[in-house]
Amino acid sequence: MACLYTRIRVPWSTTTVPDNCHIYCIITCKYSTLRTLYTTDPEPNMNDFSSAYYLTSAKRFDQCPPDLGSEVAFAGRSNAGKSSALNVITDTTGLARTSKTPGRTQMINFFALDEAHRLVDLPGYGYAKVPKKIKVEWQKELGKYLEKRASLRGLILLMDVRHPLKEFDCEMLDWAHSVELPVHVLLTKADKLSNGPAGASLQKVLEAIYESYPLCSAQLFSSLKKQGVKQARQVLSDWLYD
Repeated sequence: MACLYTRIRVPWSTTTVPDNCHIYCIITCKYSTLRTLYTTDPEPNMNDFSSAYYLTSAKRFDQCPPDLGSEVAFAGRSNAGKSSALNVITDTTGLARTSKTPGRTQMINFFALDEAHRLVDLPGYGYAKVPKKIKVEWQKELGKYLEKRASLRGLILLMDVRHPLKEFDCEMLDWAHSVELPVHVLLTKADKLSNGPAGASLQKVLEAIYESYPLCSAQLFSSLKKQGVKQARQVLSDWLYD
């Protein structure tokens, strides 16, 4: 049975959900606390992402590789830790370029897992110190990619757990919702907060997306501590290989 990530209220002050747990939820009513059952799967059905390698980059949508197979895109503000997340999820140091200066990803970068499956690193947005004209071009090409890319199966949207749901984040959620594209939110840098505040931030995001974005889910994530990596890989596997 596939792992489900959905809107939940978890008693974060009393328990921590291990990486190898699946969460099954029963929704009782809109405002009630959801009853949860944690079941451990010691051997989750996930594909090997360490085979990822750089394929190509595209400055414009018409430069993207052939629109065949399946791919999942990663998007987020320029300081959300997108490149670090890609490197940790694929267990490949240096796959996606990391920098102390946010906003260095200025093209659509494609990484192949095999001939038919890809991960895509979209340009960071919001914090990058680049001319406004370039930001407008990024946004235009990003819109074309999200709306027209037939092989796109889902969007991993990264938000800093300390500052979620900024204007760009909401724009991306609206964009994905308009084309009925599934979104999984990674609340990154979870190691910067203790369990209580981190869980509260997750709860805030889950409540915000409850009605407006039915195809959206969320989890805590830390590239430094490798927290939530298995859950993220499971979502990717479900989208890419199902």
